[in-house]
Amino acid sequence: MRSLNYESVVEKIVDFISKKVEEAGVSGVVIGISGGIDSATTAYLAVKALGREKVLGLIMPYYKNQDVKDARLVCERLSIEWKEINIKPIVDSFVAQLGFQPDKRSLGNIMVRTRMVLLYAHANAMNRLVLGTSNRSEFLTGYFTKWGDGASDYAPLINLYKTEVWEVAKLLGVPERIIEKKPTAGLWEGQTDEDELGISYRLLDEILWRLVDLGKPKEKIAEELGVPIERVEYVENLVKKSEHKRRLPIGPSF
Repeated sequence: MRSLNYESVVEKIVDFISKKVEEAGVSGVVIGISGGIDSATTAYLAVKALGREKVLGLIMPYYKNQDVKDARLVCERLSIEWKEINIKPIVDSFVAQLGFQPDKRSLGNIMVRTRMVLLYAHANAMNRLVLGTSNRSEFLTGYFTKWGDGASDYAPLINLYKTEVWEVAKLLGVPERIIEKKPTAGLWEGQTDEDELGISYRLLDEILWRLVDLGKPKEKIAEELGVPIERVEYVENLVKKSEHKRRLPIGPSF
């Protein structure tokens, strides 16, 4: 992986958040706090940039589990204002109007888009920006919900790979149990990001960096990492098939 000075990375992100809030003429930011490492790291960076008074955390569970406790821990450690909103009645009311029972992936997308609506409702009411929590690993592979957790005004971690977010989190003092637990979007019981992606973040990031940033041939990447070329092709396919998620809608030219 690339070699980064993480103290410099933190300074750059803190400066970025501060400048964007000032340029927008808003009073602060709203962040969805999931109990995972990305949202925790984003919250820590936002407090460092703006002060705790200008950061609102929204905890929006569908299921009550350990992630909710971890999300509360982040908010309490940072002493930021936070709200906990049970999205189950909202999501269930959407589902009741569909006329069919969505599969678990579709239901997960409804959950994530519900959270986006709540984040923007609070941001609009408070004259604030929504800070997204997506990282580069998930952005490049399309591991996010379009117009859901992929929707934000700014995404401070968007150019950091997941393994790099872990390093930033350690530097910021994010609670150890959040850094060490298996990443999950909390969309259904037992769901983990790596199971869904079909590859570990550590290998994924090594492949993505060589494939996307360095533009190395697939054969060379497989050789360098000592993995079958099929693993590299698998990641390449994730990037290709999710291209539409990384741009605004387009139409034909006339």
